Amino acid sequence: MIISWSLVEIFRYLFYAFGLVTGDSNKKTPYPLFWLRYSLFAVLYPTGITGELTCFFSAAYDPAFQSTFSADIAIWIYARILPLVYVFGSPFMIMNMVGNRKSAFKKRFARPPPPPRGIVFPVEEGKKSRSSTPVNKEILASAVGAVNPSKAEKIRSAKGYRFTYVKHLTGLVEEQCKSPEACLKIAQAGLDKAYDIFEFVAPDGSAVSVREAMSMKNTEKFCTGFIKGEGAKDTTMMEVPYKGTILKGQSLKDQVKKWVDYGTIEPSAGEAIIGCVDNPNWCDLSDKYFVLLGAGSAMGPLLVLLALGANVIAVDLDRPNIWKRLIGLAKKSPGTITFPLKQEQSSLDSDDALYAAAGCNLFTHTPMIRDWLMDLYPGKSFTVGSYAYLNGALHVQVSLAMDAITRDLSEKRPGTSLAYLCTPTDLHLVPKEAWDASVSNFKEYGSRLLCMFVRLLSSGRLLKKNAKAPVAGEGGDFYMINGVSVAQGPNYILAKRMQHWRAVVARSKGCIVSSNIAPATSTVSVTQNRTFAWAYEGMPYFEPYEIFAPETSNAVMSAILFSDLNSPKSVGNPKTSLNNPNQLFSQGSFHGGNWRCAYEVDSIGETSVLIYFARIGAPYIAGSAVVLAAVAYKVLGY
Repeated sequence: MIISWSLVEIFRYLFYAFGLVTGDSNKKTPYPLFWLRYSLFAVLYPTGITGELTCFFSAAYDPAFQSTFSADIAIWIYARILPLVYVFGSPFMIMNMVGNRKSAFKKRFARPPPPPRGIVFPVEEGKKSRSSTPVNKEILASAVGAVNPSKAEKIRSAKGYRFTYVKHLTGLVEEQCKSPEACLKIAQAGLDKAYDIFEFVAPDGSAVSVREAMSMKNTEKFCTGFIKGEGAKDTTMMEVPYKGTILKGQSLKDQVKKWVDYGTIEPSAGEAIIGCVDNPNWCDLSDKYFVLLGAGSAMGPLLVLLALGANVIAVDLDRPNIWKRLIGLAKKSPGTITFPLKQEQSSLDSDDALYAAAGCNLFTHTPMIRDWLMDLYPGKSFTVGSYAYLNGALHVQVSLAMDAITRDLSEKRPGTSLAYLCTPTDLHLVPKEAWDASVSNFKEYGSRLLCMFVRLLSSGRLLKKNAKAPVAGEGGDFYMINGVSVAQGPNYILAKRMQHWRAVVARSKGCIVSSNIAPATSTVSVTQNRTFAWAYEGMPYFEPYEIFAPETSNAVMSAILFSDLNSPKSVGNPKTSLNNPNQLFSQGSFHGGNWRCAYEVDSIGETSVLIYFARIGAPYIAGSAVVLAAVAYKVLGY
């Protein structure tokens, strides 16, 4: 034990010493020392653990110790029972080091980032870095500053913005509730600031604002690729995959009613889905054109659209593997796919050549994509869906890129409608019925032993009340639910907020806008974070939460989209009267229980993880109880 742990520390502290001297322990440490620091654990952890266990057992079975065990039961149990912890704890410790090693090697041998291209954050004043926090603060401040300058100054002077941005977001939404004019003024000011503050860097390194870049003439043009599917259209009905079955017709209606009654979705979302069942012509998409920005997104409607014979105009990265998949899906479907090409399709002599020439980059080709779409299929009405998603600051950049395209299409191409997927982890206005349900659940869960214990232990930091105080505004009181997860960060919220702003502005100008809340979904991008995956497993304890599979979320959100595009009563139709533009996001919500849950989603994560591990650990806990009972019987005689 001593030899193993001493060797571990010798190389670890040598590694730290080089880091102090060189200023970069990861890249400047001599490679042999770097390798030993992150590799010796494979030998020394098992031998060190074996040494510790040997010490335990040597003590437990020493004759001198045996003769005194009845005088000190605690030590006797400690020497025999505590080693059980190693059975469960050792793999976690070793796998943690495996993850650290993988991350360290990736950083050491990572290529330097390429020079900035396309839409990028501006260089921070007085520095060489492109930081996202000052930009986040300035855009939000400029937005709310259009109606309340004092709140804008509080945002600009905020400290620790990474953890305090939610209160400033709340203040912005409260200002939007005061009147329809204030709501639209804030939205337009926020978008305007984003176009002015973000840069567009050309291949030669020259930079202009995104506003200027989108107003320039482009000499380069995309060619157009087209594939007609060979599959037979086998359905004109809305079908929803759910827990191993296919719901359609009456079975879908029955399940929708269960979701509504349980509180997993809002009644308006249920009505929209049932509307698709009752109007099968809404699902005949053979003459409809859908532009998918981020066509391959896990939450996008590509598969549903192709299955229903739609004409999909796909925009995604210029990577052959992406287009091999997208074109392959289209060929097997009754739909069609149109996509940007770097050269004429007739000049490509193989499928591999087609895949290599297909695609574009939303960051760097933004004006070219806009121009290509403006000229495509003259006279046809487009529904433009913004589905691209990236992590961190890149999500803000791609959201602005999509906005630059949707702005011009919605304002300059007649008949264009817009589609968005809102996240449940945001700050939304909700119907009073949903707010009342959340308040009622808070009272009910407050009497549960687990919830009382967690709130007491955390001093109220966990299991916070979901329903916020009503906000008075022109047209009555407005009700809010705080679904924001602080861990997602201000970049995520800004990206989604820009989509909100474009949605209300476009709708105010007569554009149909489908912008509905999608449920928490077990996509790969989410569940690759183990903590999120564990939390998802435990969240259904808090009724009416339900976590959905991607194929279910895609289908139900597509159904609500079709309702928005066809139903004159839809809230997405600009002819439907609203007391406030932000009520666009109050209807058609398939929130998965977020709105009616007793507690804020950001305050149930730790408890959900605890519930998950309590469930999977129940057999082990029961086994340990049996062992302890046996020990008690042996030692105490009962």
